[in-house]
Amino acid sequence: MVEKSMMERSPVRIFERAIGGGLGEGKMGVVLSRRGVGKTGFLIGLAVDQLLQGRKVLYISTKESVEHINNFFDQIFQAMAASLDLDQVPQKQLRMERNRYIHVYNRDSFSLEKLEQSVAFLKEASGFVPDMVILDGTPRFESTEEWEIQGMKKMAAEWGAEIWTSSNIHRQGQESDARGVPNTVARFDDEIGVIINLEPESDHVKVKILKEHGSTEPAQVQIELDPKTLLLRWR
Repeated sequence: MVEKSMMERSPVRIFERAIGGGLGEGKMGVVLSRRGVGKTGFLIGLAVDQLLQGRKVLYISTKESVEHINNFFDQIFQAMAASLDLDQVPQKQLRMERNRYIHVYNRDSFSLEKLEQSVAFLKEASGFVPDMVILDGTPRFESTEEWEIQGMKKMAAEWGAEIWTSSNIHRQGQESDARGVPNTVARFDDEIGVIINLEPESDHVKVKILKEHGSTEPAQVQIELDPKTLLLRWR
């Protein structure tokens, strides 16, 4: 009960309420920012929050090594444990590691088929079915097709999972819509449930909600990323 109360005080709960109660099974969320602002840290923070609640996460990267991602998870976990004043930290970290799988693929060869095969293998080998799937570095929105996005969502729905990914915003030469969403991402608007933009400020990273499911006016709450810990916080 005490642990549940601590998790309810997490800034992630504020974020979830701001996006209509959470992303949802079979839905896709996209995190936007310039390179190096904190997309990976933001996504891992969402993953660690899920893991602390006993849920299962599949993290797929086409950018970094397993060791790098694992270290990033440990960093975010330790910061979140300290922020929430959790007890039994080693035991919770072990549970997190047991409920999480990290798979790394070559970006040019990763496909829907490999994603499906990964989950099928995990399910057969250990009974693992993800509640959250994070795709870091894929899909490449500038070259992907609608059927691929639809395929990812269909598989996520079958697993009962939500799926998060990201895309870069460039300083110059990139066309965007009125919300500031790059056209390469906006063309899939009907398939995307939530779009977040991470905007760097002098002492923090502002978390701006550009799309919240079917809402015409997404909620704007004072949520930000701490640039040191990369944890969500509010002012």
